[in-house]
Amino acid sequence: MRKNDIIRDIALALVLLTRLPLPKLPEPWFQRQAQAVWAFPLAGLAITLPACATASLALWLGLPAPAAAGLLLVVQIVLTGAMHEDGLADTADGFWGGFTTERRLEIMKDSQIGTYGVLALIMSLGLRWLALSALLPMGGIWPVLALSLLSRATMPVLMVALPNARKNGLSQSVGRPEVFPCIIGISLAVFLSALMIGSITIAIFAMLSATTVGLAILARRKIGGQTGDVLGTSQQLAELSGLLLLLVL
Repeated sequence: MRKNDIIRDIALALVLLTRLPLPKLPEPWFQRQAQAVWAFPLAGLAITLPACATASLALWLGLPAPAAAGLLLVVQIVLTGAMHEDGLADTADGFWGGFTTERRLEIMKDSQIGTYGVLALIMSLGLRWLALSALLPMGGIWPVLALSLLSRATMPVLMVALPNARKNGLSQSVGRPEVFPCIIGISLAVFLSALMIGSITIAIFAMLSATTVGLAILARRKIGGQTGDVLGTSQQLAELSGLLLLLVL
């Protein structure tokens, strides 16, 4: 992979997964979106570094851990535009609010949020907040940064493993990547995570793999494939399951 391709792929990943202020990219660059999925973990790192810096500053100033954890979540949500949280809510509404594939996809595309989506957000954010409140004083920011990498490596896996469930939308516009960029992304995430938190990376990777496989089976059964909402859900569930496992370990 050439240096120009690496820079271009990282820029594309940042445009796709963050709301960071970036210069407008040349239109031809977007033809490489499917190849740029290996850089998704780096986009997670770009989001979570300032969030962890904010939490660390809050702790240094004497704020309690729950306040620092709350600020960490706020910065993450702002820098992603709540993209992954929106995907989780839409997926929950669609998967359990409809009785046919067509109706589920229709619900997922609707901008309004239903009961299942609200409950999914409350439970997900609440558990992440509680887990981070306990984890930050014990493990610092390194486990959080590792999860930012690993959780975003799950999304290309679903893009490779499952067909697009609809003929339009974000996931379809990006395209279906090949296996090689997906493997690079996973390897990069695991390698950097191992540098941050050591051998515990293996257990977390196993947990995230099981979570992703379970979501893939459910998505295949419910809507016949994946959408951008399902990809966002995979990141949220992976991060949450990783946080809970870290507390156990």
